[in-house]
Amino acid sequence: MDLFSTNVLTGAINSLITPSQFLLSRYFGMIQTEDSEEIHFDVIDKTRRLAPFVSPVVAGKLVESQGHTTKTFKPAYLKPKGVFDSSRPFKRAAGEQLGGVLSPLQRQGRLINQDLTDHSEQIDRRLEVMAAEALRTGAVTVTGTDYPTQNVNFGRKVTLSVTLAGAALWSDAGVDPLDDLQDWSQIALQESGAMLRDLIMTVDVWKVFRKKQSVKDQLDRNRGNSTLVTDAQIAEGGVYMGQVEGFNIFVYAGWYLDDAGTEQPILPAGTVLLAGAQIEGVQAFGAIKDEEAGFQAIPKYSKSWVEKDPSVRYLLTQSAPLVVPTRVNASFAATVL
Repeated sequence: MDLFSTNVLTGAINSLITPSQFLLSRYFGMIQTEDSEEIHFDVIDKTRRLAPFVSPVVAGKLVESQGHTTKTFKPAYLKPKGVFDSSRPFKRAAGEQLGGVLSPLQRQGRLINQDLTDHSEQIDRRLEVMAAEALRTGAVTVTGTDYPTQNVNFGRKVTLSVTLAGAALWSDAGVDPLDDLQDWSQIALQESGAMLRDLIMTVDVWKVFRKKQSVKDQLDRNRGNSTLVTDAQIAEGGVYMGQVEGFNIFVYAGWYLDDAGTEQPILPAGTVLLAGAQIEGVQAFGAIKDEEAGFQAIPKYSKSWVEKDPSVRYLLTQSAPLVVPTRVNASFAATVL
């Protein structure tokens, strides 16, 4: 069997167990693939119109249909690429018994899986960062090498983003965060009709939030028949912390390396998000512009080839994604510290 054939590589990338991406999987669970290089998404505009009263003996009154706008975006590519050194299969693999018990062919298969796992995790982490930006700002900025910076603005209402200051900060002794949450959820309900029941906050916000007397009086820290673990940083991603006034509370922690190699938080300090399933988020993928891929509409495509002089094998994974909040107004973001 050719371990570097297209069929084998595609099978491997599809069968990998990747880390859980909390924001991506919870709010952008739908997958959309395109047969074109462009991604298309609809923005539906609805209002709270009343049916008009008329006399029962006259003709009905014409009402304009509520339309939608279809937007297109040509995505940048994610193309993690690595060199598969031909000497690697002859060296003991990580975790292999000292002295080596695997054949070079067995090590080669393990190394392929490791490299594909790394590629897949890099792509998934990028999607998680895009999901966080879409929830926080209602837009996604796409920029990269030889790709002009583009801001994909999904058109969220400006009333759904708030930055607190001065005596309004949650750290102020006179502020009750629960009042803010009720006000913000009502604004989102008015703008979108969606009930936002998930409350996501960064660790620094949680440390302030949990000390508020109103929160301590009402916080339900049980989940089913088990007591909730109280450590907010036990894992990357979202950690469920309980309920208060109908809100499901999650503490979120996650990081990525920027282009300069500096570690950055996926959600900036002081961030609070309100969201829910009604955002109907989508992971959209454009077709892969690669003849060897058959120009397929797939989320990820891997291939490998050999350069003959000097002899070296390359392993490449490609993806053309955009994270889309279909109902962008079904989210709210605030900076509270």
